[in-house]
Amino acid sequence: MTHDGSEASDGPGDILYRVSPSRGAGSPEVVGFYEPDTGSCQYICIDTPTRKCVLIDVVQQFDPRSFSTRFDHAGWALKYVRERGLEIEWILDTHPHADHLMAAAWLKQQTGAPTAIGEKVRDIAVLWRDIYNLPDAFPVEPDFDRLLTDGDNFRIGDVSVAVMLSPGHTLGSITYVAGDAIFAHDTLMQPDAGTSRADFPGGSAAQLYDSIAAILDHPDDHRVFIGHDYGTADRHAPEWKSTVGEQKARNIHVGGNVSKAAYIAKREARDRTLPLPDRMLAALQVNLRGGQLPEPEADGHSYFKIPANRF
Repeated sequence: MTHDGSEASDGPGDILYRVSPSRGAGSPEVVGFYEPDTGSCQYICIDTPTRKCVLIDVVQQFDPRSFSTRFDHAGWALKYVRERGLEIEWILDTHPHADHLMAAAWLKQQTGAPTAIGEKVRDIAVLWRDIYNLPDAFPVEPDFDRLLTDGDNFRIGDVSVAVMLSPGHTLGSITYVAGDAIFAHDTLMQPDAGTSRADFPGGSAAQLYDSIAAILDHPDDHRVFIGHDYGTADRHAPEWKSTVGEQKARNIHVGGNVSKAAYIAKREARDRTLPLPDRMLAALQVNLRGGQLPEPEADGHSYFKIPANRF
């Protein structure tokens, strides 16, 4: 296991992870680990001196052919935390993901640590109650321990964390700024890949542009950790770390002071070519419940409700 920023793997399925070391007091160590089926980037954010940490956007794996679930990556994260002697203070998500299931509820069961997400998940739930025709579903508050608002602050040990509302990809996405580490989720991608889509229910390319501008208003040396990477035609290995300065200079969608109008035109044209994520219609009814499957029926099994011809 390395802690110098080099690539390593361990645990089920040779899980790929990399460590971004702390830069000193108030700067967290960040362990990023990669889920290849959905290209998801997951994080353990650590205040090394106090051994406090949080988990961010950890995946519950889901097979869209069999509708079976498992927790290899979440289990790997817990193993890593135990081996390092860390204490989990929060289980965090940045938004109700459309392309993977959240592991938050399972992680809470295993650890007792509280869960949190942005408060506007309430508004996202309203949209999806209509799509699923489930008017009484997704009450939100019972399934998350804290609903975070724009401007909220908390700590990971001695590391200060600020919460930013970052709508666009969804109407309720939030960004965590932990010292000099920005967890920018599905806003930015790596500079050679651009930005994330904005065509899901409640999404907006205009809002996404403004959210990215606010993220990139931080100092150039702040580290940026993204939510997904799929590689490019020229880069096959996954990456998930850059800096604000690199994003401003080289991001193929917003780098070099691209205008808002030009960005919206490019983003919306690109989004019209993208297929629906194959997990989306299953994922939202789980993620709006904090990662819990639908309530079991009389036979003890959970069943998904999937709308036909809505997309």
